[in-house]
Amino acid sequence: MAVERTLSIIKPDAVAKNVIGKIISRFEDNGLKIAAARMQLLSQNEAEGFYAVHRERPFFNDLVKFMISGPVVIMVLEGEGAILKNRTLMGATDPKKAEKGTIRADFAESIDANAVHGSDAPDTAATEIAYFFPALAVYSR
Repeated sequence: MAVERTLSIIKPDAVAKNVIGKIISRFEDNGLKIAAARMQLLSQNEAEGFYAVHRERPFFNDLVKFMISGPVVIMVLEGEGAILKNRTLMGATDPKKAEKGTIRADFAESIDANAVHGSDAPDTAATEIAYFFPALAVYSR
């Protein structure tokens, strides 16, 4: 499997619960390295831009409002098969449907407050990484 990079965001609900370290440990314990990270409070424009793909969906405004409700931790994870590995560690979007032991099963409250975001494909990962970490956008192995 190839070394990949993927974007991960620890969302405001998980930051407020003070489980940042527990979530990061899951990534590191499963062979993912943090290539870049920062904590920040997203502006409305940043959140709207990041989630622009969902602009026409009925949940868009609530998603943006949630994502600006508190600080987030934005990371670039790197490792063998990082995209799939991160998706597996996160679990299903709805924590009630997430497998036991996944991040969302353990830390998420609802389908809306679901603790983490992760890129779903190589193209998405490249776009999302470039959005928050433009200096890493040209990286390849």
